[in-house]
Amino acid sequence: MQRYPIHSAGTSERERFPLSAINQYLYCPRRAALIHVEGTFTDNEHTLIGSQFHEQADLPGYEKAADTEMLRALPIWSQRLGLSGKCDIVEVKFKRPSKRKKSRYLPENVESVYPVEYKKGKRRKFDNDDAQLCAQALCLEEMFGQEIPQGAIFHASSKRRREVEFTEDLRRLTEQAIEAMHRLIEEEAVPQAVHKPQCSECSLFDHCLPEITSVPPTLVRAYRAVFDTTD
Repeated sequence: MQRYPIHSAGTSERERFPLSAINQYLYCPRRAALIHVEGTFTDNEHTLIGSQFHEQADLPGYEKAADTEMLRALPIWSQRLGLSGKCDIVEVKFKRPSKRKKSRYLPENVESVYPVEYKKGKRRKFDNDDAQLCAQALCLEEMFGQEIPQGAIFHASSKRRREVEFTEDLRRLTEQAIEAMHRLIEEEAVPQAVHKPQCSECSLFDHCLPEITSVPPTLVRAYRAVFDTTD
């Protein structure tokens, strides 16, 4: 399996940030910085509903069914990526037990690991949701020492799962977002506002004031045309 390394010496010494920050960064880098750099957070209808939903979904515990265990609210982390958090559900399927008594959680005893993330909305694809789930898989791969090819997002409104393949493109997007989030935190940088349609649903709308503080797209394009020397 190909890895996309975080390009920084001393990654293992970085302070870990929560997995949810990846979702926030891909939704809006400025929102992620306001929360994790400035410590600003305000609830609105969407965040309150999401919090209430996760309070019900994130009760620690496990269920057994044949050779599969469902682990709820499982703490996870990655030293390589500088991440920590928890999975709503991790479905761990075990191989048939050998005659030798071994711990069920040794890598050679695990057949598959399948993370499931709960979301409050309808069954729709969002890159930020997929990347958050992929980051969970990257943490679990490091913890279990096993490749995880796919997981699922359970959409509460439609009560349906949407399977997510952890493709090379998704893994690349996820690790790039992780690196960008580390830079924001280390540099204590808050990006310029960019006014988008989804801004009106953001709980930090009144703090960010994107209609006032954003740079007009025409000015951004002109700036890039003059100063961007990248190929």
